[in-house]
Amino acid sequence: MKQISTRFSMAVHTLSLIAISSNEVTGDYIAGSVNTNPVVIRRIMGMLKKAGLVDVRPGVGGAFLLRAPEEITLLDIYRAVNLIEDNQLFGVHEDSNVLCPVGRNIEMVLQSELSEAQSAMELRLAQTTLSQITARFK
Repeated sequence: MKQISTRFSMAVHTLSLIAISSNEVTGDYIAGSVNTNPVVIRRIMGMLKKAGLVDVRPGVGGAFLLRAPEEITLLDIYRAVNLIEDNQLFGVHEDSNVLCPVGRNIEMVLQSELSEAQSAMELRLAQTTLSQITARFK
């Protein structure tokens, strides 16, 4: 079974570290906290940078937020790192047998349900900010 990428939780972890640190944090420091390879963190940082959430100083590589933690939602982070096809979280198999009543209708029926489920999840993620997450660490 394919689950939602762990990039999301790693990205939240990364931004949380940057948000609560008084100094700029490096990719190596973040990788140590996440307990993963620095290459993985650099890839995630690149996605977060492309989304306009962080910037990284060249050389030492200290990262800093481009928006206040109160202005960054979990949905912003999710969208920055979860590269999903056609903006659809759930995939439905195609080419079902159209001669079968289930095969003929399953994609349309299921797509509607799954689209609503994705919307509900995104609505929930939009309600939580990075500052609300980091407040729970103290």
